[in-house]
Amino acid sequence: MKTHLILSAPLTGLALLSACSPQKEEAKKPLNIVYIMTDDHTQQMMSCYDSRFAHTPNLDRLAKSGVRFTNSFVCNSISGPSRAVLLTGKHSHKNGKIDNEAVFDGDQQTVQKLLQQAGYQTALVGKWHLESTPTGFDYWKILPGQGDYYNPRFITPQGTEDYDGYVTNIISDISLDWMETKREKEKPFCLFIHHKAIHRNWMGDTTHLAMFEDREFELPVNFYDDYEGRPAAAAQEMSIDKDMDLIYDLKMYREGEKSRLQSLFTRKDGTQGTYGRMNAEQKAAWDRHYLPIIEEFYRNKPTGRELAEWKYQRYMRDYLKTVHSLDENVGRILDYLEKENLMDNTLIVYTSDQGFYMGEHGWFDKRFMYEESMRTPLVMHLPAGYDKRGDIPQLVQNIDYTPTFLDLAGVDIPEDIQGVSLLPLLKEGEITDWRTSLYYHYYEYPAEHAVKRHYGVRTGQYKLMHFYNDINVWELYDLQADPMEMNNLFGQEGYKEITDTLKTELARLQEVYDDPIRHRAQ
Repeated sequence: MKTHLILSAPLTGLALLSACSPQKEEAKKPLNIVYIMTDDHTQQMMSCYDSRFAHTPNLDRLAKSGVRFTNSFVCNSISGPSRAVLLTGKHSHKNGKIDNEAVFDGDQQTVQKLLQQAGYQTALVGKWHLESTPTGFDYWKILPGQGDYYNPRFITPQGTEDYDGYVTNIISDISLDWMETKREKEKPFCLFIHHKAIHRNWMGDTTHLAMFEDREFELPVNFYDDYEGRPAAAAQEMSIDKDMDLIYDLKMYREGEKSRLQSLFTRKDGTQGTYGRMNAEQKAAWDRHYLPIIEEFYRNKPTGRELAEWKYQRYMRDYLKTVHSLDENVGRILDYLEKENLMDNTLIVYTSDQGFYMGEHGWFDKRFMYEESMRTPLVMHLPAGYDKRGDIPQLVQNIDYTPTFLDLAGVDIPEDIQGVSLLPLLKEGEITDWRTSLYYHYYEYPAEHAVKRHYGVRTGQYKLMHFYNDINVWELYDLQADPMEMNNLFGQEGYKEITDTLKTELARLQEVYDDPIRHRAQ
């Protein structure tokens, strides 16, 4: 199902409203879009999804004013490709950004270009991570690569600019300044706010370093997963126990200690690491917090399972500090939109580029098609005329964002876009015609974390995936009976019929999405 509005020519400003659906006709102002995306924020660490760990009152406030998608997924769980999917509404093999190394082709059709042509002002602030120069934006200011948590540098069309402060605050400052002083306020706008947070290595604002230090977090029940029957899972290199670095990830640096990873202090290319970019006040706050922890760690250095569980506790605390800053800054954006009376004519979207492992299966990072990384949070505040509130259970995917934004703006959705508009789900009434399966394809191997290439299909109850390239392994899960995906049912007695059905559906999706892998899939 794809929603199309047929227009004879691009419309702008208030003229756009007369071509929209009845819901849009009720609006008195052009409809704006504020899209907030974080990096590696997982549903488990957002309290409107899971209250065990995080308290995110501003993100919850956003969900309470609109909708929460309970089955929101990505189609390639890695940062750069996920961002390309957002901009194009197409799977990775169609937009060309299959992994973090590929360069995104900025000449191709993107949502921001289509909105520009319809009279929208477009802006991007924060993380880009597409190895090319942004196109289709009237205003952009991006971090180079992953960027720095402290005193970050930004790239602009005019050159580079250095800022003092914490990156999450600065991205919000720039975004608020653009909305207040740089846009033409009589025109509709689409603003992408792309945060560096909550990316590895989880460095909190100096004002938040003491937070969560008194918390002890319960281990996931499968923290000591042995990966029986799942050779691809056994081959990964993203174990908290074996692969989480004491210095780079957990900040346990002291003179003479070596890290196998890029240092916090000096990068491989000789440039300053994040600690080196800090000013004297920031370093003093950092040292006051971490030096006693470092001293205690090396005085009574744990080993074995005690060390693995110590790493988990430090990981959780540092991750939550970055979540806290992010939530505060979402609150700043919401406060501004409320103050300027923009809530009724603005769609506000919050999501992440993918999910993340918080110790499930003993892991950090993402990449796998397993639930924790394929799932992503998605909440929306809806403009006037869209009356849906509460949970939306239908299967949605990040290929759907582009057609949703175009549909909201009254712009025709090009035929080659592979996602579908979510607007029908945002209206009251029964939905009888919606997708019942999702397609996933991960490509980045060999590479960091050693996650094998794989593709698969997910339905409401089952998941079938095929690991390929240097391995030929299938996995099948009943997500109702085994939500943590511990028991691979592929080849087991009694599952041939469902396996055959899922293989047929997988082949159908590969055909529909025109994935070249279909010619080699068995």
